[in-house]
Amino acid sequence: MTPKEEDEPDNHNHFVGGNVNLITTKDVWDQKMSEAMTQHKVVIANFSATWCDPCKSIAPFYVELSVKHPSILFMTIDVDELTDFSKQWEVKATPTFYFLRDGEQIDKLVGANKQELEKKIINILEDSNATPH
Repeated sequence: MTPKEEDEPDNHNHFVGGNVNLITTKDVWDQKMSEAMTQHKVVIANFSATWCDPCKSIAPFYVELSVKHPSILFMTIDVDELTDFSKQWEVKATPTFYFLRDGEQIDKLVGANKQELEKKIINILEDSNATPH
């Protein structure tokens, strides 16, 4: 843990872990997206909020999925910390999950539906395996 992380309140603790990257600035987003495109990784961007109960309830499952599927880049964006950025993505409810390939949206899920989230991940991975890079 970096000194900065130690100074921050525990609000994000249930949103990170496993292989989930907490996106705190647009620069961090750009860096992670660049890495994902270089490595031909699918990205899942979880737009959530610390006060959102459905976000809190799905967060541990999201962390589990990040460990189970290391070929995907999992990111969490706090809509309150990155308000303008979240508006650019037209996030109207939390959690909202965007599925991206090569920087382009390929799917979206609004709500804390564990079964649907896992189903979309499996479908995307199957598509990725069928598509040569």
